[in-house]
Amino acid sequence: MTGFLEPAYGARSLGDVVPAVGAALGVPVLDAPTGLVLPDAPSYVVFLVDGLGSQLLQRYAHAAPYLSALAEGAEAGTAGVPSTTATSLTSLGTGLVPGAHGLVGFTSRVPGTDKLLNALFWSRDVDPVEWQPHPTAFETLRRAGVSVTVVNKREFEGSGLTVAAHRGVDYVGADKVGERIAAAVTASAERPSLTYLYDGDLDWTGHRHGVASSQWLQQLSIIDAEAEQLRESLPPSTRLVVVADHGMVDAPPEHRIDVDERLELRDGLLLLGGEARFRHLYCHRGAVADVVATWRSVLGDAALVLTRDDAVDRGWFGTVQPSVRPRLGDVLVASRGDHAVFSSTDFAYETTLVGLHGSLTRDEMLIPILVG
Repeated sequence: MTGFLEPAYGARSLGDVVPAVGAALGVPVLDAPTGLVLPDAPSYVVFLVDGLGSQLLQRYAHAAPYLSALAEGAEAGTAGVPSTTATSLTSLGTGLVPGAHGLVGFTSRVPGTDKLLNALFWSRDVDPVEWQPHPTAFETLRRAGVSVTVVNKREFEGSGLTVAAHRGVDYVGADKVGERIAAAVTASAERPSLTYLYDGDLDWTGHRHGVASSQWLQQLSIIDAEAEQLRESLPPSTRLVVVADHGMVDAPPEHRIDVDERLELRDGLLLLGGEARFRHLYCHRGAVADVVATWRSVLGDAALVLTRDDAVDRGWFGTVQPSVRPRLGDVLVASRGDHAVFSSTDFAYETTLVGLHGSLTRDEMLIPILVG
């Protein structure tokens, strides 16, 4: 798998962050130890910057001097697979691998149907507690006596993803940077406490303008100032951890493949899911072998095409529970380099995006775990 990076589940993955915080607070939340060790403290603030890959932070350090200083000598962590927001935020909030919590992509099949669940926008037909039935690590900490607060945009309160990933704790709606910092400072005054803070503006900018665009670099500078201001506003006894859910790559026009222009890629497919950098292919009965052969022939070195069994055996999703297995594509397509697979019919909006993520390249998988 040249150019791909395996997820570091149980060591330094995003799902290890909250268990490590719990241990640092003196309240372990998982029986299995994590390889991630954080300094003891009475309170923690976890600040997740959507789209801030470790490789990107290193490459554009001049735009983020504060975060870059924290990164000196710090070992990077990894996202899970796929390296996408819904999967990663749920791993963070539950402490579970994707194969356990079941949010296995931006879109994935609702078993027994010919429908896809969009994990960001959700569906009224799908109960998020049934889809992700495990207690969150957040609520486990709270039951153990830790004050746990989520600080995020007002519109996300009660959403399917929030319920699946972060339920069971206090939610503070805060749309602006000043509101978020003030809310984090207030929440972190409790002892012991964990406050989770989210900012999605860098990811939004990267999707629309690309990484290293002037817009993205300006937004990175704003995020850097936000992190520094947050640290300065918190008491010295409170630890700040800055993490990300994934990185990002720009897919140029010459490396974009549209299944609606290469119609042979539709042969044998019941549903096309996932996203442009990591596709779930749901096949008609008996069509898996032919679909694999066709996609490998058409894509060549642009992607790694695996059956579900092969991807599971490689440990991409961690241990996969029986209820989660049918949500995975019969065939998985992980893009290499800066290639991507689109559908101008099924996912027209994706074709307008510049920056993308979801696959297993280092730019997408490596995430910062910065302690301040």
